[in-house]
Amino acid sequence: MRFFVTFALMLALAAHHPARAEPAVAFAGSLAGQDGWRAYRERFVTPQGRVVDTGNGGISHSEGQGYGMLLAVAADDRATFERIWTWTRANLMVRDDQLLAWRWEPERRPAVADLNNASDGDLLVAWALAEAVQAWGEPSHRVAGRRIAVELGRKQILPRAAQGPLLLPGMSGFSAEERADGPVVNLSYWVFPAFDRVTGLAPEFDWAGLARSGRRLIAAARFGPARLPSDWVSLAGPAPRPADGFPAQFSYNAIRIPLYLAMAGVTEPDLYAPFLALWEGKAGPALADIAAGAVSDRLVEPGYAALPALAACAARGTPFPAVLRTPRAEQNYYPLTLHLLALAALRTRFSACAPR
Repeated sequence: MRFFVTFALMLALAAHHPARAEPAVAFAGSLAGQDGWRAYRERFVTPQGRVVDTGNGGISHSEGQGYGMLLAVAADDRATFERIWTWTRANLMVRDDQLLAWRWEPERRPAVADLNNASDGDLLVAWALAEAVQAWGEPSHRVAGRRIAVELGRKQILPRAAQGPLLLPGMSGFSAEERADGPVVNLSYWVFPAFDRVTGLAPEFDWAGLARSGRRLIAAARFGPARLPSDWVSLAGPAPRPADGFPAQFSYNAIRIPLYLAMAGVTEPDLYAPFLALWEGKAGPALADIAAGAVSDRLVEPGYAALPALAACAARGTPFPAVLRTPRAEQNYYPLTLHLLALAALRTRFSACAPR
């Protein structure tokens, strides 16, 4: 509890001092020598290269494979990157296009029972391949990354939507033709730091426009008393609203929104305000029920605490607590992943919040 009281005091002191993002430095190598990466690799990456989601029944998914590849580049660990990419290519690229099946279940045969994709997983993998080209100069990674980015641009971006370019979450189940409340989007699928990189792979698509529309939607999707976005958002009407058939919750998807904003160097305080209002000064970051505007669950694993700390750094220049600069190994895949990504954001965009 003492840490969070201290954290709240730091936020209050910094409230009138907005942050300034530093010029981006190379993502590759930003986590080199980080003990957290070694723990991640040992606990979650199998010898074959499958990234195991320990909090979700031991499954694997395109998102996790993309995260693993990104973190391997950040750690300058080419051998692990190639291992994860080889498994991904062999086991998830089983569709009749260049997109990835979203879910692999070890207890099922076939292990891929649903051939639908998840556009954030595709985007993460394409971004990781682009970073690998930058780090190690392997031309085959550029070819593979372009193929994924082109398919994503052709099939998943709605370029002329009223709200600006939109990113559909998957090939099936989210469009206006398939749902009465469609299109339905997930704002945590806007992986803002990826857009500059995939622009280099597939410049014929409006990735910058997609980034702008994402920021506008985050500002507009403020629902209920807490003014928070739900994980799944309907864009069928004149204003965004929580999508039908999904829990109206700010939950495990949407908590990534401020992380991705910060990783892209975004410092607009208003974009972070609803997240910090829910999280700051409390006993750990929280999930929320949209209609009630009330906390529905507390996220107790320590990696989650990096999210409000990073958001406060990006929005206000608040120092990143020293206790969070070394991840703890004894946590599940998802919080440790988010923690390592937050540390990469600090080192590439906001090092002033955590001077060495």
